[in-house]
Amino acid sequence: MDHRTPSPQIPRNAARQAAESWTFLREAARDLRTTGAVAPSSRALARTLTDPVATCGSRPLSVLEAGAGTGAVTRALLSRLPRGSHLDVVEANPRFTERLRRLVDHHPAPVVRHVRAEVHQAYVEELDTGRRYDVIVSGLPLTNFTPDLVDRVMARYLDLLHPGGTLTYFAYLGTRRARTLLAPRDEARRHAAVDQVVGAYQRRYATGRWTVFANLPPAHVWELRRPTVEAAAPSHPLPLLPGAEQ
Repeated sequence: MDHRTPSPQIPRNAARQAAESWTFLREAARDLRTTGAVAPSSRALARTLTDPVATCGSRPLSVLEAGAGTGAVTRALLSRLPRGSHLDVVEANPRFTERLRRLVDHHPAPVVRHVRAEVHQAYVEELDTGRRYDVIVSGLPLTNFTPDLVDRVMARYLDLLHPGGTLTYFAYLGTRRARTLLAPRDEARRHAAVDQVVGAYQRRYATGRWTVFANLPPAHVWELRRPTVEAAAPSHPLPLLPGAEQ
């Protein structure tokens, strides 16, 4: 049984989370292309998104985080990356980028475990670091994008992965149903088209899906894996995995 006393940092963490939540709301009002969430990822969601890092063992990893926001998942990655790993963090919002650079500069992982972390202000579909990745973690608000952009982003993720590499991303529960009921018809059609694009990638590459209720809102986490040997595209649609609706 764990008898450790509670950390005195809890009030500070609570204040940080409150400040980050307000920042998300403000930035979402400014630009839904770069900020599609209403709150930072919870610890439970961040841990589930970064679990592939833990399953890779102790070898150094090359990891990409896209759409890092205020850094909730970045902190989880820095805490879990093995010694000698490299982390590229890409974020299009310049105000978030500055926060992320401060986070990376003051996190102990780069010093203690020789983790190299770089923050890039860019759109992921335009990112060119010259590297491929063992793990990609995406926090991008795909349901806010056009279907063509979603296809470009997902294709770019698969291209950036090493064969056998893993992509994780999340989708809020119930967004399709809510937009069908409440959104204008054109917006509901756009969302349905995005679902079709993402569903095609899920059918071909998905290896797992988990539901995280301890998040605002609750979310599905999807895991996709680039095959070690690329197969030809199927000539007929594959059955949709259970729970593919976003």
